[in-house]
Amino acid sequence: MKVALFGGSFDPVHSEHVRLVRAAIGELGLDRVFIVPSYRAPHKSAGAVASGRDRLEMCRIAFSSVDRATVSDFELNAEGTSYSYLTCRKLRECFPDAERYFLVGADMLENFFSWREPDDILNNVTLVACGRGDGKVGGLRERFAERFHTDFRELSFCGEKVSSTAARVALAFGKEPQGLQKEVLGYIRKEGLYRYDAARALELEKEERVEHSYRVALLATARAPSLRIPFEQALLAAMLHDCGKYVPLSSPLLAGFEPPPEVPAPVLHQYTGAYLAEHEFGIRDEEILRAIRYHTSGRENMGTLEKLLYLADLLEEGRTFAGVDALRALFWRDLDACLARSLKEQVEYLVGTGKPLYPLTLRAEAYYSALQNAKN
Repeated sequence: MKVALFGGSFDPVHSEHVRLVRAAIGELGLDRVFIVPSYRAPHKSAGAVASGRDRLEMCRIAFSSVDRATVSDFELNAEGTSYSYLTCRKLRECFPDAERYFLVGADMLENFFSWREPDDILNNVTLVACGRGDGKVGGLRERFAERFHTDFRELSFCGEKVSSTAARVALAFGKEPQGLQKEVLGYIRKEGLYRYDAARALELEKEERVEHSYRVALLATARAPSLRIPFEQALLAAMLHDCGKYVPLSSPLLAGFEPPPEVPAPVLHQYTGAYLAEHEFGIRDEEILRAIRYHTSGRENMGTLEKLLYLADLLEEGRTFAGVDALRALFWRDLDACLARSLKEQVEYLVGTGKPLYPLTLRAEAYYSALQNAKN
């Protein structure tokens, strides 16, 4: 008998999850695959956006047509952080004489070296990896063998680049997400999942600005996990960052707002946006409010969310200025180095064009340049 585990947040489950399981059943000759939504994944800085009950139900809907697939509530019932080594031990306990496999994507295989008790996992199951897009996993084989003195199997199937995170962003912006089965999407809409009251702020923006905010949110939420920033912080900061751009100071929405002195017109909306986010759209998280408040100018000693929003606003895929591709590559490698270079280029651009140079930006550039020089 051959059995396998396939775990994850499934927040939400998408078509590539299902295709991977089908491929694994066919290539490995599996008799049973257990789909195991986590209660709280160790690599997540916060819990899932949807509840365990909803994620379990979405998985049941998505895998209902897959013979030999069983959706399990084992990790949800266990609560707490969901460590894979405990689930793999349970699989061995239930199927001591079976060939046991653990299905992971390319991103999870890259992180496997830092998992809790990886040797224990490999004592109970054989790891089976699947690439996504152009993310083939064979390049990790030598490192894997050197560390664990064993090998993993690789499926010939290579999935498309579909992301649960991107699906959540699309749903929050009222868009049609890619890669969701219509039945799963129907459940999401019926239950009102992945919706935010703060999305009302987008009604204050022009259509092209909403599209910009959407692209900022995609970039910010994609980078957020590696920075230990919760999804909802990154999403809401991006969604609301430009909500003050087209609201005049005479608007009743800004009654009580006092602009700082001598703010250049292109910078003012960061302050009105933070005011509206707090007073009109109910944001109480000071990290989100600070990120909005300084997303155009930057400042000295920015928090991680502030840095993320500043750079995501600058580097979202709609931007086409000279040097943007080099900055995007640096954005994924070293956030502080990217911030320092971006501020330097921003100051040079403003000086070269004779545009107003806000003191906050000048101080931020000096601050982060000094940090990078000390680091190097």
